[in-house]
Amino acid sequence: MTIDGTFRTRLLAGEFLTGFWLNLGSSVSAEMAGLAGFDWVLLDHEHGPGGEETLLHQLQAVSATPATCLVRIAANEAPRFKRVLDAGAHGVMVPYVSTAADAQAVVHAMRYPPRGMRGVAKLTRASSFGARFDEYFAHAHEWLVTLTQIETTEALDNAAEIAAVDGVDVLFVGPMDLTTSMGIPGQYGDARFHDALGEVADAAKSAGKAAGILLLDPANLPLCRELGYTVVALGSDGGSVQSGMKASLGTLRGDR
Repeated sequence: MTIDGTFRTRLLAGEFLTGFWLNLGSSVSAEMAGLAGFDWVLLDHEHGPGGEETLLHQLQAVSATPATCLVRIAANEAPRFKRVLDAGAHGVMVPYVSTAADAQAVVHAMRYPPRGMRGVAKLTRASSFGARFDEYFAHAHEWLVTLTQIETTEALDNAAEIAAVDGVDVLFVGPMDLTTSMGIPGQYGDARFHDALGEVADAAKSAGKAAGILLLDPANLPLCRELGYTVVALGSDGGSVQSGMKASLGTLRGDR
């Protein structure tokens, strides 16, 4: 595997980068998604069933494809960063980052001393089991991507402060959690949600960062593109399997 700064450079340059969610904990579907042509895929270890027992195999599967592999951890806790980064994740997405202090804790956990508090070990998959350790240690803070999720009204109020934290690369909207926090759960066509998307995009742009989202309503894609969202995911392996099964059953039953 090779980790370098190419993906982060493209991201911060404003390139539109397509993504796909992996929530089944499967190395096979991870490899399929990586080969499908997406720029990045994300292993969801917050809500998906995958964990440490599946992480390595999924990362190995994606590393055999052109896609960049990111991991969403379950909580903003330092040991969780260390485990996924040492295993070779190219970036970490962190849920429920609601304040600048939360964001600073994220960046601190992402980086080696003296820039942060990430534990140092040479014999890790991220450093090619020590073969590239010196290079990785010197440049990991430039190569790894840090994505902070905007999922609460508090985070929305603090979006500009979160974006201003050095080391935060992406403000990534979680639509279900954010609309729920706003009192309009799942109402992705609501003007208040659209206004919130604009606030996040403006905060990211003002700080020279990227705005991202997992689209739960594809109808919002034109709006997000217009607002400047560039790290955009649509669909998941679980959703694709479920919809495929339903379509097959419908065909067999003659549903129209």
